[in-house]
Amino acid sequence: MKLLLLPGKPWPMGATWDGKGVNFAIFSAHAKAMALCLFDEAGTTELSRLMLPTHTCDVWHGYLPGASPGLIYGLRADGLWRPDRGHLFNPHKLLLDPYAREVVGHFEWRDEHFGADRQHPLHMDIRDNAALALKARVVHDRFDWD
Repeated sequence: MKLLLLPGKPWPMGATWDGKGVNFAIFSAHAKAMALCLFDEAGTTELSRLMLPTHTCDVWHGYLPGASPGLIYGLRADGLWRPDRGHLFNPHKLLLDPYAREVVGHFEWRDEHFGADRQHPLHMDIRDNAALALKARVVHDRFDWD
């Protein structure tokens, strides 16, 4: 089955389940593209990588129909690699959604997490850190008070 992201909405931030699918919205003032990476139930294997299709006022967003709570995901931001100007976008690095409501995994400091090569700080480290990175899990935000 081919997954397709629809445009979605730029708000609320993070991953929001509406009962029919999940809207993803992430802020970045300088990213040129943002990828949504979907993982298996253990959070160890990347199953799919989808580009967020819409960019509104510095927010990248997309809607995944049929997605539901429990889905594990991460993000990859692409843009300029210009350390001299503070732009350190590295699409080889999986990022944790800063708006995540649940975090999956156990963090361990490893060189693979650094965007720059630690021996040559002006060079991008192209090792993929997804297997080691923390991920987010979509949650059900609604609560029935009855």
